[in-house]
Formats: sequence, C-alpha cells, structure tokens
Amino acid sequence: MTDNSHDSDSLGGNVLSIALICPSEQRRRLIVSALNSSHAAIVREYSSYPPTLKEMPRMLGEKAFDAVIIDLESDVEYALELVEFVASTTSTTVMVYTSRLDPNVMVRSMRAGAREFLSDPIDANALSDALMRAGSRRSGGKGGAKKTGGKLLVFLGGKGGSGVTTVACNFAVALVQECQQSAVLIDLDLPLGDAALSLGLTTQFSTADALQNADRIDTNFFSKLLTKHNSGLPVLAAPGRFPHVQATNDAIEKMLTVARQDFSYVVIDAGSRFDLTDAGWFEQADTAYLVMQAGIPELRNSHRLISEFFKAGTPKLEIVLNRYVKSSMGVDEEHIEKALTKPISWKIPSDYFNVRRMQNEAVPLALDDSSIARVLQDMARAACGMPPKPEKRKGFSLFK
Repeated sequence: MTDNSHDSDSLGGNVLSIALICPSEQRRRLIVSALNSSHAAIVREYSSYPPTLKEMPRMLGEKAFDAVIIDLESDVEYALELVEFVASTTSTTVMVYTSRLDPNVMVRSMRAGAREFLSDPIDANALSDALMRAGSRRSGGKGGAKKTGGKLLVFLGGKGGSGVTTVACNFAVALVQECQQSAVLIDLDLPLGDAALSLGLTTQFSTADALQNADRIDTNFFSKLLTKHNSGLPVLAAPGRFPHVQATNDAIEKMLTVARQDFSYVVIDAGSRFDLTDAGWFEQADTAYLVMQAGIPELRNSHRLISEFFKAGTPKLEIVLNRYVKSSMGVDEEHIEKALTKPISWKIPSDYFNVRRMQNEAVPLALDDSSIARVLQDMARAACGMPPKPEKRKGFSLFK
C-alpha cells in the first residue's frame, strides 16, 4: 500500500479521499497522475486486490473514503465482485477503471453498483465531472448542501392507448444501453400498469410495496423491490393485482427521493394519470414527455393538459407524436402545433410489425436497428446531453 495523502480536512472540504485498487503499477501511475492533476483528490494506493471479499474492510481500514476506484483489467470477474461488495456495504462512490469501454462490462459494472467509469486515455473533463459527482454524493451524506439527485423524467399520455408505456420502456432501455447511464423505470400507471409485461418481466415486488412502506423506505429497501431486465435496466413494476394501498403524493415523493439518490435518471410511466400532474413532485420533474397521436381526442386532452399544468414552464415539456405517418395523418403538423401551442419535439414513426413483435416477444424496440429505435435512442441521448446518433452510411451495390 502507498499512502501519498494528507488529512483531507487540512486541504479543504472540496478535496476527496480516494482509495485506488490496481495491481498494475503502470496503470496505477496513470490514474494517480490524472488524479493529482485535478488538484481535487488525495489518493491511497493498493497494489493488489484483497485475497478475499471479507478482507476488503480490513484492507481499507476505518477511513471512510469518498470514492473507491477499482481496476478491472487484472481480474475482471473478481474485480466486479469487489465492486458489488463495496457498493452494497458502504455509501462510497465506486468507480471502475478499464482500458476500453466494453458495453457488456460497463453494464455488468453498473449492475454491480459502479457509479462512474474511467477508461484509457483518461479524459480530464470526464474525470473532473466524476469527482464532482462523487463530491456531491459526499455532501448529501454528511449534512452539507442538499442533494438534488438524479433527473426525473415523466412520460404521460394525452389519452389512453397513446403508447406511453411502449415509449417509456424503450426510452429507459436506451438510457442504459445507448448512453451507459444508471436509470430506473417506475410504473406509476396504477392500478394495473403493464411496463413489466412489455419488457417480459416476472416481478415479485411492485410499486404498491414501495408506497405501503413509504415511511421506512431507503436505498437498500428500494433496491430489493427492483427487477433487472436483461438490458441492465432495473424496473419497479405496477402490481399484478388491484393494490389495496392509497398512492398518496407524499408516499410517491418519498419513493422518488430515494430513487433519485441511487440513479442518474428516474423514468416514470404515468400512463394517462392526469391526477399526478397536480402533485408537487411532478412540478419538480426535469422533463415531462407528453405522448400523443394525431387525433382529435388526443389533441383536445393534450391542449387542456398543457394549458392547465405547463404554463409556468416547469417541468420542461416535450411533445412526442407517436405512430407518426406523414402521408396519412388527418391533421398536419402545423395544425397540431398550433392547437397545442407547443412544437413537436419527437416523431416516432408507425411500425406495426415491430411494435407487435415487442408486445408478443417482449423484445425492446430500443435494441433494434429500426426507424423507431433510432428516434428512441436519440431521445435518450438528448436527455443525457449526448448528440444524436450518427446515421449509418448507406451501402453501395453495383447490382440493382
């Protein structure tokens, strides 16, 4: 072990204490150099993994590190076990360090509990952002500035049957797969939402369990209610039966506060629950996606929702025109935007075959290479500050 640190209190409250576990001396030097250049971290180095998981607390000692960086390259399977152990037994931010951004390894790291990903070559801006987020988590746990938590993204339908659940589920999958972000999908379309059914999940617990235990819910309890989709997306499903629980706004807000502590993005499938738009937590959402089709009933309902609940500009509103077919719409885009007094942000093309396949086979559309998938992926990328996905170059053939 190498300790090139000082007392963090003597260096100021904005300095993070970091434990670096990396058996490779060369790779250890790279990350230490990058951390030292940031002037925002003090580092204690460990040149080997602990021999067993039980030895991890003893190896780290009594010091409560703000972040633990675990190198994956020497033994990826054991390293992921270490990630899961630290993430599940402490409130420390766990970062992983890898030579390349392998999507499969990144998803597995996220499932294990990693909150940040560092790769070669280490990007100074990415490292600075990761340290800032770790510092924010530290402040939230030590009585400092109030932690705002992850972004809250709400999907709401202008009318029943608008396709809210399909859009919300695939958007959440895209956040995990396309953007490599930690996200959770919560089905608030009570009493009988079908997000789990759309994703082919069989769940043991539900939103009702969280709301019934709102007074004692914490991150550990909340995590046990989730079911992981094979894409890496955790889901809190609606109950399979009519729930005998009153879904009060206070209970929902407590649940969402806990969810935002653990995930960068909390995606809500609100179905056509217009009553939720009058809740305090809804006003705190970062973005509300109003999913609608080009029909008179949807236009009427959507206009009323916009007029009533989005006058103040919070949350930010994005109109999603679902099952879009330009040539056959009874109402053109210009008249839709005029009726809604808002521009259309996203147009999801109509693709009956692929949507029906998802419903029958529970294969997320966001994992396909289809016109629908590309829009959903771009929606997710926009939500997490990424540019649109580059279009694939069309091939050229001498044969017609």
